[in-house]
Order: sequence, then structure tokens, then C-alpha cells
Amino acid sequence: MTASFALPDPVVELTDIHELVADLVVIGDRRVPLVPNVGIIGGREAVLVVETGMGPTNAETVLRFAADYAQGRRLYLTTTHFHPEHAFGAHSFAGAATYLVNRAQADDLRYKGAAYLEMFRGLGESVARRLDGVQLPEPDVVYDRTYDLDLGGRIVRMRGTGRAHSKGDQVVELPEEGVLFTGDLVEAAQFAIFPWFPPHDTDVSGVGWIAVMDRLAATRPRLVVPGHGDIGGPQLLTDVGDYLRLLRDETWIRRDGALIEDTIAEEVSALMIERHPEWSGREWIRNGVGCFCAAHRTGDH
Repeated sequence: MTASFALPDPVVELTDIHELVADLVVIGDRRVPLVPNVGIIGGREAVLVVETGMGPTNAETVLRFAADYAQGRRLYLTTTHFHPEHAFGAHSFAGAATYLVNRAQADDLRYKGAAYLEMFRGLGESVARRLDGVQLPEPDVVYDRTYDLDLGGRIVRMRGTGRAHSKGDQVVELPEEGVLFTGDLVEAAQFAIFPWFPPHDTDVSGVGWIAVMDRLAATRPRLVVPGHGDIGGPQLLTDVGDYLRLLRDETWIRRDGALIEDTIAEEVSALMIERHPEWSGREWIRNGVGCFCAAHRTGDH
């Protein structure tokens, strides 16, 4: 189970920090692949960290920043899904923060974490170096559907979305402030990441993803923090939903015409790049076509 492209050093740096509202900052990804946007959300009594960065060194950078920011307040940690750049530093928070996630994500960590660790180590020396010393984490608190965390005068709502980018996707929402952390359900100015690696991993669901995006868009958040890319407004949710629908429709039209998957991928990739020439991550279009072709075969409409 390997990907076909190498990646630069995915290091979290404290050089691009955005204060969204009072006592809520985001450590930006600087548009570096495999570096997530990291959230630090404060209340009177506690601080919640969203995402760890890839591996112990990045996680330790985030933890030091969060501990300094907390100024003695209790620390919590959550991650939007189990993929390595989001969750594979959580062990570094052990003893310093309470780690809580949705049950589907905890299952992904338990049953798929080791395989993803091996796969990501194959992406190149810089990525493998960031994964040195990784110990797959065991969450301290696991919830089923939703979890409201009271930080002291500020409620943070965590909820599993159902199968989409992964089986265990979770969004993190500040209902009163209208801020939504989406993880890799949303990328800004980037084609949606489809971790479609048959036969090893086929959990991503394009059909489910569209339904999730429709539900999230209906909540009309004021600010959206994507997994990767620039923070934006609710249009980010609409952009991803529109792209996924177009990818599905163009793939299924060609499947109905009995075209082979390679031809479909070539034609649809060209169309998507024409529509969004400024977006990065073009390599993920082909994976998305494969995912929607499989859904077409199984009647998952």
C-alpha cells in the first residue's frame, strides 16, 4: 500500500499563527503537504488542541506551544481523523493532556494505524524521519456520536460525521462563535484527498462524503478551518461539495458509457484541472475516480 509521489519535510513551524476569535488560534500549515492546520481553543479552565502534526517532534512543538498558551489551564487533545499528520503525535501528549476522539476514529487507530505508519514511511526520507519513534496512541476518552467539552465558559462540540474521507471523520465546532474545524473533509484550493488504495484500504466513500458536506454546509458556520490550506468562510464547504458532485457525475456518465477506468480517469482529470487550474493535489483526482467507479459497480448511488 504505497503512494506514487514524494513529499517535502512536513514540519510544524510556529511562524503562521492566526487568532480567529478571542482565545482561539490556529497554527497554519503554510501550504506544506502533510502539515495540518492545528487549533488551540481556550476557555477559563482548559484548552483544547486540535491535531498533533506528524510524529513526536512536531507533536512536542505543538505541546510546548499549547502548554505555554494554557498558562496552567488543563489540556485536552482531539484529532479530526486517524491519518498520520493529524494523529500520529498523540502519544507525545500522554500525561500532559486528555486525548478524546469518536469511537470510529479510535477503531481506525487500533485496526489501521500500523498499516498507515508503514505506508507513510515509504513516502520519502523526510516523512520517515518525522515518524521515527511513533507510538500509536490509545485515547483516554471515546464517545459514540457527539461530545460537548466544557472548557469553562466555552463549549466545544465534537461529532463523528460517518464514513466520508475516512470511516472515523470528526468535526470540531464552536457553536456560539460559528467556527468549524473539518479535518480533511475540506481542503482549501486543493482537490479532495481520496485515500483510495485497493485492496488495502477502500474505506473512503465519495457518496457519503457528499452527504456529509451537504449537512455541514446547512449549518452555515462563519469560519471554516480546513485540514490543509487557508481558513475561509462557508464557501469552502460549498466548493468541496460541488467538486465531489461533479467528480461523481462525470465519472458515472462515463461508466454508463462502458468506458474503462483508465480512460475515465484521464478524461475526468483533464476536465477537473480545466475547472480548477489553480488547485493543488491533482494526483488525487484519479483516486476519486476509482472510488466513484467502485460505488457505481456496487450500486452505491
